[in-house]
Amino acid sequence: MIQVEQLSKSYASTEALRSISFHVPAGEVCGYLGPNGAGKTTTVRILTGVLRPSGGRARVAGFDVAEQPLEVKRRIGYVPETGAVYETLSVSEYLALVGALHHIEPADVADRSRRMLELFKIPEAADQRLDTLSKGMRQKVVISAALLHDPDVLLLDEPLSGLDAHAAQTIKQIVRGLAERGKAVLYCSHMLDVVERVCPRVVILDHGQIVADGPTEELISSERRETLDSVFRRLTGGDDQREVAEALLDTVGSEPEPVPSAAGGPDGPQPQERRGSDGPPPDAAPASPRPSKRKRRRKRKR
Repeated sequence: MIQVEQLSKSYASTEALRSISFHVPAGEVCGYLGPNGAGKTTTVRILTGVLRPSGGRARVAGFDVAEQPLEVKRRIGYVPETGAVYETLSVSEYLALVGALHHIEPADVADRSRRMLELFKIPEAADQRLDTLSKGMRQKVVISAALLHDPDVLLLDEPLSGLDAHAAQTIKQIVRGLAERGKAVLYCSHMLDVVERVCPRVVILDHGQIVADGPTEELISSERRETLDSVFRRLTGGDDQREVAEALLDTVGSEPEPVPSAAGGPDGPQPQERRGSDGPPPDAAPASPRPSKRKRRRKRKR
């Protein structure tokens, strides 16, 4: 369903992808992991036809993404990380637009939309504008739009973002169900504990190159690690994150360094004279003597 062969992408002098190859067959959920800047989003944008690769090729549902992008878009469901929507439309209008783009009969769109909103427990949102919804409600609408046309391939980029615990559990079950129905799912996420439970296989990307590809359980056992998180940190150079965290805490909790005053000569502020116990500094003007008590009484008598 998803076939990537020697795929490369460069931005000016930066190589975002360096000849990567992997295959996601029908009926599989593949976790696609990597630190920020590893090339995950670039890969997904190429697979959706948004970007053209600099080298290599990618095929989705049997169609080349560069040469037949419309055929690819007809067969994919895409949940982007940002969840961008047409904010001035209502939920029903937005889903109707998506359905029309996929040439689904309006009556079928209305029926599917109603049922999905009920299952996500937001039926009251049907007539609300998208810009009035919470982040979690908008995410449910985006996921509904991605599933509306029953796609052969799902590209999910942080699909649980903003969802409550119940909705997140529903999405996990949906992902498993899609694989059981023969769909291919590429699941991008930083939530490694979720990926470990949902994805039987993972591909780990680092600096535009694949550093691991295999069944999740085998990667964990072969690395003699307890979790996918520990495997990920070792392969992507993240084992020193505790030291980084401690250094950051020390930075925000340390005393600020003294800043020299702007006053003074070119060599910095000049030291001030301090009054010692023996009287005023030598350059100080002499103080006027105070009259004695006897002289003050004589003046009052006069």
